[in-house]
Amino acid sequence: MAIEKSLVGCLGILSDVDIERCISEGSLRIVPFESSCLNGAGYDLRLEDKLEIQPKHHKLVATLERVELSENLAGTLHIRSSLARAGVIASLALVDPGFRGQLTILLYNAGSGRFEMDSNQRFLQIAIHQVSTQTLRPYRGKYQDSQGIVDRRPESP
Repeated sequence: MAIEKSLVGCLGILSDVDIERCISEGSLRIVPFESSCLNGAGYDLRLEDKLEIQPKHHKLVATLERVELSENLAGTLHIRSSLARAGVIASLALVDPGFRGQLTILLYNAGSGRFEMDSNQRFLQIAIHQVSTQTLRPYRGKYQDSQGIVDRRPESP
């Protein structure tokens, strides 16, 4: 199915200018916001707590920032290349329109040495996308308003 030409312009990743506009308009919140974490095509999220992962082990971590997306924005997460170069792999997902909360990420140390990071260090980037139309099914799931590290929650019956 072809995308209408009128929609093509709104399907890309938002630039730093667009991200700042969305924040000022209230359709995007990143708290606490640090301007040095904003880059040309996304925002670098920081680690909430100090991290240590032994080789061949994994750990759940939380972002310092709380992210709130309006119903016409979505986010994709990317591990920073400096972590990947150290052998750290992340389990990442789409951040759905309407999501509010801190993000919990699984990091796996595939390297041969212990991996350490201090709190408040940048470890993840979120790229913000404008969806083609406002969604009819914004996120209302079990991780809404997450705080800190959130373990897997069982499915509702």
